[in-house]
Amino acid sequence: MKAGGVPRGVWVLGFVSALADISSEMIHSLLPLYLTVGLGASALVVGIIEGIAEASALIARVFSGALSDRLRHRKWITAAGYGIGAASKPFFAIAQGPWLIFGARFVDRIGKGIRGAPRDALVADLTPKAERGAAYGLRQTLDTIGGFLGPLIAMGLMLAWSNDFQAVFWVAVIPAVLSFVVVVVAVKEPKKTEAAGGEGPRFNRALVHRLGKSFWLVVIAGTAITLARFSEAFLILRAENVGVPLAYTPLVLVGMALVFSLTAYPVGRLADRMSRRTLLAIGTAVLVAADIALALAPGIGVLAVGVALWGLHMGLTQGLLSAMVAEAIPADLRGTGFGIFNLACGIAMLLASAIAGGLWHFVGPAVTFWAGAALAAAAFGVTRVARTAA
Repeated sequence: MKAGGVPRGVWVLGFVSALADISSEMIHSLLPLYLTVGLGASALVVGIIEGIAEASALIARVFSGALSDRLRHRKWITAAGYGIGAASKPFFAIAQGPWLIFGARFVDRIGKGIRGAPRDALVADLTPKAERGAAYGLRQTLDTIGGFLGPLIAMGLMLAWSNDFQAVFWVAVIPAVLSFVVVVVAVKEPKKTEAAGGEGPRFNRALVHRLGKSFWLVVIAGTAITLARFSEAFLILRAENVGVPLAYTPLVLVGMALVFSLTAYPVGRLADRMSRRTLLAIGTAVLVAADIALALAPGIGVLAVGVALWGLHMGLTQGLLSAMVAEAIPADLRGTGFGIFNLACGIAMLLASAIAGGLWHFVGPAVTFWAGAALAAAAFGVTRVARTAA
């Protein structure tokens, strides 16, 4: 059954993603300032925590993706990931120091990593090839709606409860639990997918050849872009740096996610009708402009422009990269392919966030974003080479 041209199962997975993102972003939108203002941690510590946490999520996908190809059951691995994420949320509320926060963030992102590749492969299993750009764009849009609702709820609760971080973190447990319940009850996996049959993938030279040149070009492009785009925690720190009051800093992620959500689905539709690599190059160029605006920002106005451009970059690239991965790999290797893609991006995210934290701590905020602009310009060159090579 379809709704709006996209299978019902994709809508359900998008709704599940939205619930999980509401929970995660209620915490994520406050966590950098909770660590630096509330617990006295440095920006370098924030960068290391964010880099390791996000990288662990992406690295975990390679194993869960391959397992879903081997077992041919993507739903229950996806559900396990949402369950692990929900179980981590109470620890943010009880943490009294950065190390328990680090542990909770690590477990939360491991949960995200476990569910990511099987869920993305399941979207492809559920969707005809001609509609996959739209399907990934829709799932990304619904996910990102949670991305701006979460910070809005966090901001409202911070204002109502006099900046009580722990109370807000307790509320974030509720949508996380609901995301697990919905995926268990409402997601229906196809009885027979294109991926059915065989023993599952083995990591060897033959697998590298089977994945093919087009897949590895997408991996290279995605890795280059991720290396240029460090954690959004630094957007929040930049907001505080230019004078945004503490309780209103979640608006940074609200604005970013709003632009992201408004563009992801239309871009997905457009990607089914024109060159995806051209769109990817445009999205990378937008990241260069975002970093320049954030580096120059003297106040809230220019900051808002930079944040909006960052969201536009995400809308132009994230669902698009997923569709490109799905298109480039054989059906029986979808989980493995998404896992390998996200492993490469995970390593890039770890490096990017650690570098950003070090630059912020030792040199300053503006230099952090100038470095991001330089890396994004290099990534733009990579996407152009990949487009030519393909």
